[in-house]
Amino acid sequence: MANSFSKEERVAFEDLLEGFQDALVLSRNVAIYNTDQTMMERANNTIWRPQPYIAQSINSTPGTPISGYKAMTQLAVPATLGYSKTVPWEMTTLELRDALQEGRLGDSAKQKLASDINVAIMSSAANLGSLVVPIGAAAGDYDDIALCDAIMNEQGVPDYDRFLALSSRDYNGLAGNLVGTARSFGNAKSDRAYERSYVGMVASFETYKMDYANRLTAAAGTGITIDTSGAGTQANYTPQATSTAVGGQINVDNRFQTVTVSSTTNVAAGDAFTITGVEAVHHITKQSTGQRKTFRVVSVDSPTTMTITPPIIGAQAVATDAQLQYKNVEVVTPSNTAAINFLNVNTASVNVFWQRDSLEILPGRYAVPSDAGVAVMRASTDQGIELVMQKFYDIDSMTIKYRLDTLFGVVNKNPEMSGILLFNQ
Repeated sequence: MANSFSKEERVAFEDLLEGFQDALVLSRNVAIYNTDQTMMERANNTIWRPQPYIAQSINSTPGTPISGYKAMTQLAVPATLGYSKTVPWEMTTLELRDALQEGRLGDSAKQKLASDINVAIMSSAANLGSLVVPIGAAAGDYDDIALCDAIMNEQGVPDYDRFLALSSRDYNGLAGNLVGTARSFGNAKSDRAYERSYVGMVASFETYKMDYANRLTAAAGTGITIDTSGAGTQANYTPQATSTAVGGQINVDNRFQTVTVSSTTNVAAGDAFTITGVEAVHHITKQSTGQRKTFRVVSVDSPTTMTITPPIIGAQAVATDAQLQYKNVEVVTPSNTAAINFLNVNTASVNVFWQRDSLEILPGRYAVPSDAGVAVMRASTDQGIELVMQKFYDIDSMTIKYRLDTLFGVVNKNPEMSGILLFNQ
């Protein structure tokens, strides 16, 4: 006969779920994709999610046949249910005499799982976000946030559903700017900044304060160069939907490119850089922004190769349809020894900003049997993230074991729609 939860425990679980949902600050501001769990099991918990198409237009005269039909390349990225988080604890029959203690343990479990989900989302943006805004001074000015808005606008990122999560010190620095700028009380914006250190909407971003933030160490690589001189170089990546391999066609993840450089000595994953003579373009119009394109190091693979995001799609010489559609840079000064310029010159907290559709969370589900001698309760948040609570009594030790579980995945579908803001650079 299965163990069962008491009425008090069920009420406590409902309260726990409510608090868990309230704590999911970042997950409420990313896209949600609910998967078929049977299909996910058969696909090794991985599904390929599409990236936005970018089309090209041509001149056309009514009545004249069109001769410029183009092949459209659909890009996709793999998304995996890669996070399986559990908080286990046990209580003796003596400890259970204190019902308040049981509630505190449940609150602690809820807090940790919500933190795990928020950290996974933040890390996805912090590690892969390729829009990099370095600021020379400490946080404290509207213009700092406006630069994040500008880099998104210039590259054609949608101007709605934008979010910015700052470390506590950087967020409070911005709040201090609001207080100082107002010079007097009676203004709702400055009053809330003074009383609650609250910022709210700034430069098209809804801002949030993080009580934790990733740290990016100072880049140590120096004197590194890369070849951007022609059609066959590192600056002419060709996007492709699939690749032919042993056993047939496989999907290709076009968020990354392995490039050859003069040296990878002291280069580390996470480093942010620009390339001399390589400018960002607006993704739709393909016009150069006049600003250098920013990139991130994903991994260092050998003494002369590293994986970066995004790929360098210059569409040089005779470009393919896919290169023209997804071109993201203008190589204004081709060189076989173009300098790599690192942007994270000092160790700093990583503030992340993103457009909702760039980050996606995939709720998962455990098929826990309810008739195997273990009491089971399950419930889902508004975002579809499921919590499973289980209880088991051990008659020998007179202890009850509890565990609270959640299964989910996070994917950064488009690193060019998310980025990082670094102060004191």
